[in-house]
Amino acid sequence: MNNNTDIAAKHDIDPAETHEWMEALQAVIEREGSDRASFLIETLLDTARQAGLDIPFSANTPYINTIPIHKQPKFPGNTDIERTIRSYVRWNAMMMVLRANKYTNVGGHIASFASAITLYDVGQNHFWNAASDKHGGDLIFSQGHSAPGTYAHSFLLGRLSEEQMDNFRQEVGGNGLSSYPHPWLMPEFWQFPTVSMGLGPIMAIYQARFMRYMQGRGFAQTDGRKVWAFLGDGESDEPETLGAIGMAGREKLDNLIFVVNCNLQRLDGPVRGNGKIIQELEGNFRGANWNVIKVIWGRRWDAILARDKDGLVVKRMMECVDGDYQTFKSKDGAYVREKFFNTPELQELVKDFTDRDIWELNRGGHDPIKVFAAFHAAVNHQGQPTVILAKTIKGYGMGDSGQAQNTSHQQKKMSMESIKAIRDRYQLPISDEELINLPYIRFAEDSAEMNYLRQRRVDLGGFLPSRRPKSYPLEIPALSAFKALLEGTGEGHEISTTMAFVRILNILVKDKQIGKRVVPIVPDESRTFGMEGMFRQLGIWSQVGQLYTPQDAEQLMFYKEDKNGQVLQEGINEAGGLCDWIAAGTSYSTHGVPMIPFFIYYSMFGFQRVGDLIWAAADQRTRGFLLGGTAGRTTLNGEGLQHEDGHSHLMSATVPNCYSYDPTFAFELAVIIQDGLRRMYVEQEDIFYYITLMNENYDQPAMPEGVEADILKGMYLFKKGPNSKKSRVQLLGSGTIFIEVIEAAKLLHDDWGVDADVWSCPSFTELGRDGQSCERWNRLHPTEKTRITHIERCLDDTKGPIIAATDYMRVFAEQIRPWVKRPYTVLGTDGFGRSDTRANLRSFFEVDRYHVTVAALYSLSQAGEFDAAKVEVAIAKYNIKPETTAPWLI
Repeated sequence: MNNNTDIAAKHDIDPAETHEWMEALQAVIEREGSDRASFLIETLLDTARQAGLDIPFSANTPYINTIPIHKQPKFPGNTDIERTIRSYVRWNAMMMVLRANKYTNVGGHIASFASAITLYDVGQNHFWNAASDKHGGDLIFSQGHSAPGTYAHSFLLGRLSEEQMDNFRQEVGGNGLSSYPHPWLMPEFWQFPTVSMGLGPIMAIYQARFMRYMQGRGFAQTDGRKVWAFLGDGESDEPETLGAIGMAGREKLDNLIFVVNCNLQRLDGPVRGNGKIIQELEGNFRGANWNVIKVIWGRRWDAILARDKDGLVVKRMMECVDGDYQTFKSKDGAYVREKFFNTPELQELVKDFTDRDIWELNRGGHDPIKVFAAFHAAVNHQGQPTVILAKTIKGYGMGDSGQAQNTSHQQKKMSMESIKAIRDRYQLPISDEELINLPYIRFAEDSAEMNYLRQRRVDLGGFLPSRRPKSYPLEIPALSAFKALLEGTGEGHEISTTMAFVRILNILVKDKQIGKRVVPIVPDESRTFGMEGMFRQLGIWSQVGQLYTPQDAEQLMFYKEDKNGQVLQEGINEAGGLCDWIAAGTSYSTHGVPMIPFFIYYSMFGFQRVGDLIWAAADQRTRGFLLGGTAGRTTLNGEGLQHEDGHSHLMSATVPNCYSYDPTFAFELAVIIQDGLRRMYVEQEDIFYYITLMNENYDQPAMPEGVEADILKGMYLFKKGPNSKKSRVQLLGSGTIFIEVIEAAKLLHDDWGVDADVWSCPSFTELGRDGQSCERWNRLHPTEKTRITHIERCLDDTKGPIIAATDYMRVFAEQIRPWVKRPYTVLGTDGFGRSDTRANLRSFFEVDRYHVTVAALYSLSQAGEFDAAKVEVAIAKYNIKPETTAPWLI
């Protein structure tokens, strides 16, 4: 039971005294205003708690609109014209789905936008600013399933043709409309991908916070800009939806507005059939310090609520659960009269209402006056983010074909009777004969509606949605700027690739052209990655600076928060860090200002934990670097199964515009990052990089001459074996296991008289993609000169079997098998990780120098170039136990 109900249920031992208190409170409200009344109540509560009284806390308010009638601002638009516009938009959105499913089976959704049309219409007509000379532009995260409505609005404005509307969900020909908001597919239209539910809300929060970062650091003027996120009430069950609202409240992001379309239904049935999702969300958001605006009832309820002097209607509103409200709107007025107004007292209040009047009692989210009041309050509220909880009806207006039915979400077809009923209800100029063709409708060019529609967007700066695909190129440092890393550390001066990255980052942040644009992002692991020096050097960005004296203030590298800080430190929060990275990596589009984000994290907690957000980042054309630190199944020794990453490169390979590298040496890392900067920030390619870094120290050699291009292609000759007539093998590797490969070449030469050419393969993924590209071109151009893959160019003139070993699952290096023309053996770290020393782990997973050596000898024996009996000798010599269980089975 709600706390308010608990208190009301207690016996009132002195009603007269209670009445006096209530009269006194009412007098204060009338004479001194609500702020004074609120102050007095809060003071009384504080005094009571200090006296030891147990005062239960409730974050809920009554189940009525937050904004009372007398505080509603005057609606500035023409309600009749806007209703006509909404009717046309509604119709065209419905038609595009029905037409698509008349001739194809591509699907689509009608009911979601039918419930939300008024919310979008009020935003388009009165609130959402496009980017212009006068305004930086609002950012709109549309609810994915409502995409047909956005297309329908754009169609009326002439932005989309009838042919494009008919190509909804039919994109292969190049003139279609994407099923949901996808910037990758419509790069000048959609800004944000949102239909993987839960991702839109969390990305919106961090976009709003990054606006503050950009303004605080002087890169953009963001005053007056808002981030609007539209989401469904059922979407709130996704952990990402509510997972970061506490940060938004803590950071006082009053540039952020959530609009929750509370149609009370998810895909299969009610969101909270036995409860009240609006009340639940109100409590969650109020508890996270958000401004909550409930838009539950439309204007047609105002007269009834005004008559309700005893609060009986409000009480009944609270008694009914969401399952009831859904059923009410799937029936008729007589049913609502019987089931909602279910006492003599309630029936008396509506005795002069017809059943039709009762049926037309509207919900707040369908009333433009109520929605406008809520939006107006939200954009003017200061000091808190705002959430608008708008109660609507799923499938609103669809009648028997879908209104408030459990099947509404899947509804893609409608009966002709329902279509006629909608035409008649919204007074649309379509004849019965025309209906059979499911026609689109438009306004005449010189009509009042068309002029009104266009002028609304002119006044607000232009069309939305709209996306800026390019900004301006940056001047990036030449490769020579990383000379110290290219020349190596010298023998005996061991460092890890993680430390090499930190040195590269230090070079970049000091660069006069781009240094200020670098955005280092870490999830509470700076000390793990050796980046704590940046605390003092760059500072951790904070809107309020540092209001305390840090514990390590007397140390050189103390923990420094600063209003002008550059580092984003998100705590133990990979999802938040990834959203920071998306916001920074898309700033070229959202702000017209390119920023250069580097997000470094435990590699196991990247693609595996927030892979859906990374996929959304790719769709959004994010540019930047993801750094998977402490990578590799055997390199992060001691941490164990949950931490040791042997598969992140398999996941990164699934993202088409992600370029993945597993470098071994500092010079490889420098070449990759410098070229990535060129491609993303000079050429402005919509790509990003995933680079794994290790925490194992070893000598960093100088870069061999002329290998830069081959590093980027994914494979280069690191060391050629002696020119002799001995048996020969080709050894391939990446990351730290490449050090084992190098040592295996020595064992083969010293112990068995076998020579080896040693190849570093910083990217088996890029090698595989190159192979696929060549294979496709050759298949489709059978009479043209055959294209040769990079792996073939490297290996075709060599001799002997080929062995590859990495710190990842075998399938990682298997990507190149189709283009390896000789016997090819792959070693990898399949199976669960575990804690031990690096040497023991590499022996266990069979990727150490000894297993590489044995694999090479066995391959030679299969080719008749080495005695098989000697392979058994090698197995015994290196203390390998042949009968142990395979590591992927343990």
